[in-house]
Amino acid sequence: MEKLSYETIETLHREKFAYLTTVGRKTGKLHTVELWFAVAGGSIFLSHEGRYTDWMRNVVQARHVGVRIGRLNLECDAAILKEGEARARELGKKSLYEKYYGPAPKSTIDDWFELSTVIELTPVKYSS
Repeated sequence: MEKLSYETIETLHREKFAYLTTVGRKTGKLHTVELWFAVAGGSIFLSHEGRYTDWMRNVVQARHVGVRIGRLNLECDAAILKEGEARARELGKKSLYEKYYGPAPKSTIDDWFELSTVIELTPVKYSS
């Protein structure tokens, strides 16, 4: 898949929410949630603080997800980033924090995400 164009990425940055669609691990039905997101390094990052939610458990069961941001629909492969995936996790944390709160020292960002899980979405197909 081609990388998203600079213009498309800039359009995504202006949007406040992403709409993530997963397949229910028990029902097989589509499940859509509204989430904050950030784009960095060609990936889309999400986060959640606390216990795994249904949508997160669905991602563990089936990594292929859909996401709508503005008028752009994407199919993505999702990965819940673990501590060993430090580079992607740090990029996700920084981009998420700075999108919604502005620049901050690494210590502030680390504190903010101390109890959070970071999820990386890698686009594999898109349409508008």
